[in-house]
Parts: sequence; structure tokens; C-alpha cells
Amino acid sequence: MPIDLTLIIVLVLAFILLAILFTFVPIMLWISALAAGVKVGIFQLVGMRLRRVIPARVVNPLIKAEKAGLEIELNKLEGHYLAGGNVDRVVNALIAAQRANIELTFERCAAIDLAGRDVLEAVQMSVNPKVIETPFIAGVAMDGIEVKAKARITVRANIDRLVGGAGEDTVIARVGEGIVSTIGSSKDHKAVLENPDMISQTVLSKGLDSGTAFEILSIDIADIDIGKNIGAGLQTDQAEADKKIAQAKAEERRAMAVAHEQEMRAKVEEMRAKVTEAEAEVPMAMAEALKSGNLGVMDYMNIQNVSADTDMRQSIGKETKSNDDDGSDNDSGSHV
Repeated sequence: MPIDLTLIIVLVLAFILLAILFTFVPIMLWISALAAGVKVGIFQLVGMRLRRVIPARVVNPLIKAEKAGLEIELNKLEGHYLAGGNVDRVVNALIAAQRANIELTFERCAAIDLAGRDVLEAVQMSVNPKVIETPFIAGVAMDGIEVKAKARITVRANIDRLVGGAGEDTVIARVGEGIVSTIGSSKDHKAVLENPDMISQTVLSKGLDSGTAFEILSIDIADIDIGKNIGAGLQTDQAEADKKIAQAKAEERRAMAVAHEQEMRAKVEEMRAKVTEAEAEVPMAMAEALKSGNLGVMDYMNIQNVSADTDMRQSIGKETKSNDDDGSDNDSGSHV
């Protein structure tokens, strides 16, 4: 009985040890690598576990590369994985480049992957160029007519400039700038409509792919349309602005004239006040003259007669004028 219990304990312990061994050591992965002809030692797999590397993420791409005829060291794949790269994508890109006769080393491919670019997509784009479509880009010809153009840019990835090269947004911006410049240098919008290929030829000759991760193969104008009459609109706005300026200046002159009129009225009132003040001093001067003997009584009476005669003439003149005005109104009414 004690012998059976000891045997059971030994078997249980052996089973636990085997489970731990198969969990910590990827035996099946080692067998797969051995069957594929890839030399990976069991202790290398254990070392990957200790270095916190998932062995399948490195060994499976190594098997794939070996079957594709690529010679890649296991340490390089493991180092790329520890650096945060995608080992499987790098191996796929190398295989695709080899099939397409594109010269691409593992170091450059790993650098492109660590730079954040999809290296497999770049290799595929080198084989099968990509078409980038721009939105409608508006330019104004010399005659003031707005012309809108949409372009399709056929690009191919330039693997040598993938690291540090500008992306699609830069290419679209440069092509848009070239379209605006070409339309703006045209004397007539009709010339642009008659020959849209002029835009693509002019833009393509400027070498817009310099410093980018792409090589521009062709630029084709997909659609072209007429927009607003920008020149007429600008002239209308200028005329409206000139009108407002003229109105403001006229209002300024009117305000100055009103102010001058008010100033003249104030001066007239001031002069009237002075006249009234002077007239008030006349009786005092006459009294002083009578007292001093410089003015006689008869002279004074003559002055009064002249003044009364003047008042009478003025009153008669006002009545005659009012009668003439009434007569002219009646004549006009009877004539009507």
C-alpha cells in the first residue's frame, strides 16, 4: 500500500514537471523548425522565453524566410522584435522584394518598419503604382475667371527615400500649388479648357517628387470646371468701396459746410448784438451832445423826421411787396 502511494505521487510530480516543461519550452515549435530545416536549438527557445520574446513571433517568420530562399539570422529577427518591430511584415516585404527583383536588405527593411511605415505596402506599391486623387483645386486665370481642376497622380514608392521622405499630403499640396500657378499664368481661361494637358505637363516638369517617399510617374487632369468670375467680383467690390469712400468724403464736406454755416450765423448774431449795443449808445450820445451844445433842438427834430420818414418808407415797401406776392399767386391760379 505505501508503495502504490509513492508511485502515484511520483507520477503526479512527473506529470507536473512535464506540463511545466512543455509550457515553458515550445517543443512543438522546435519540432516544426527542425522539420523545416531551420536550425534552432532548444536552449535558444528557452533563452527567448527568458528574454520575454514570444518564440512563435520569431521562429515562424524565420521558417517562412528559409522556405523562400532568404538567409536571415535568428539574432537579427529577435533584435528587431525586441526593438518593437513587426518581424512577420518585414519578412513578407523581403520575400515580395525578392520576387519582384527589388534590391532590399534586411537592415533597410527593418529601419523602414521601425520608422512607422508599412514596408510591405511600400514594396507592393513599387510593383503596382498607386493613384492619388486630389480634390478640386481652384485657380484664377488672368482674365479673372476661376477654373477648378481635379488631378490623378500616379506614384510609385521610392524605397531609398521611405525613411525621412515626405508623404502623400506633401505630394498633393505640391501638385495643387503647381495647378494654381499654371492656371494663374494663363492669359485666358479658354486656353486652359481647350488644352488641360498643359497643366499636367507643366506640373510634371517641376520635379515635385523631390524629397518625398514617392516617384511621380504621371499627372492626369481628371475633371475641369469653370467657377466664379473672380475679376468681376473684385471690380464690383472695389467700386462699392470707392462709392462708400466718396459718400464718406461728401458727408464730411457737408458736415463742414453745416458747421461753417452755423459759425457764420453765430458771427451774424454777434454783429447784430454789436449793432444793438451801438444803437443803445446813440440816445446817450445825443443827450450828451444836446447838453454840451454840439447838437441843437432843430437838428434833433430833423433827425426824428428822417427816422420817421424812413420807417414809413419801409412799411410801405413791405405792404407793396406782400400785395405783389398775392397778385402773382392769384395770376398763377387763374392761369391754371
